[in-house]
Amino acid sequence: MKISDVVRSKGDGVVTVTPDTSVGDLLALLEEHRIGAVVVSTDGGSVDGIVSERDVVRHLHSDGPGMLAGPVSAIMTSEVTTGSADDEIAALAATMTELRVRHVPIVDGDGRLAAIVSIGDIVKHRLNELQSERDQLRDYIKS
Repeated sequence: MKISDVVRSKGDGVVTVTPDTSVGDLLALLEEHRIGAVVVSTDGGSVDGIVSERDVVRHLHSDGPGMLAGPVSAIMTSEVTTGSADDEIAALAATMTELRVRHVPIVDGDGRLAAIVSIGDIVKHRLNELQSERDQLRDYIKS
């Protein structure tokens, strides 16, 4: 199974912010969309960084509440692990586990942002896949 299968079922919408967005505004966006991370992009298509709720918590602890008025660029991860729609789900899940990241932007052949996949998306897809297999086996046994 490929990441394109996950994206097809969850959708390809990606919430982005520009590097100069304030951390306070980022928090409002995370709450509004009920998500844990956003891609930082100067143009909505490039992947300039990623920032998650974890980044906010870590910097809040070390820098204090004043960091909420600062730009996202001060707390974002600049070296972003990305994937492609052709990646195997198991391979991307292993990478996410190994690197301890929960969100991976998916880019097209030109390196442009196409989607974002979370570890929760992968788990949900796998659970749905297992449920479908179980149902098929049950139907086969009953027939």
